[in-house]
Amino acid sequence: MATRREPRFKLCRHLGVNVCGHPKALKRADKSKASAAAAAARTGQKVSQYGLQLLEKQKIKAYYGILERQFARYFEMADKSEEMTGVALLKALECRLDNLVYRTGFARSIRQARQLVSHGHILVNGQKVDIPSYGVKVNDVISLKEKSRTNPLIEANFNGLVSFNVPYLEKDKAQFSAKLVREPMREELPIDVTEILAVELYSK
Repeated sequence: MATRREPRFKLCRHLGVNVCGHPKALKRADKSKASAAAAAARTGQKVSQYGLQLLEKQKIKAYYGILERQFARYFEMADKSEEMTGVALLKALECRLDNLVYRTGFARSIRQARQLVSHGHILVNGQKVDIPSYGVKVNDVISLKEKSRTNPLIEANFNGLVSFNVPYLEKDKAQFSAKLVREPMREELPIDVTEILAVELYSK
């Protein structure tokens, strides 16, 4: 299974946004050490259009923990959608199983969420699904396997993590589960990206 392995905090500083969700990710941020595009974007300095487009694509990939090949596949699907390509792209990525496991609070990072899925801890509608890229559909219920509910780390994550209170997920603490009640809207996604720039880059 392909996965991103670079240091998380370093990646956040490079991109100029907290893509990993850790409260200390940008604590040591230094504009002089950040990427030229990210630093320029934050300070309002002039940067090339290509640099801005590339930065936004990198941010999307980092938020969802995907690689270039996966991004290309999602872009191709989104480009065929009746919705705006950028919105369709983000909605498809947001509804990946590993991402919703993260949003639900079973894991403290997208990497940890992917590990939980691939190790068979997660059920979708009562059936084990161990494919992190699995596309969750509206009314699907994501839950933790009963044997995994006594895992202290997972239990602490689920009961204590309140970072993502997104309206399209209905969380049931008693059942260690969450339901995707509807498709997410663009303005509800807890990410800081300008997806149209990434679309422009990939449309060339």
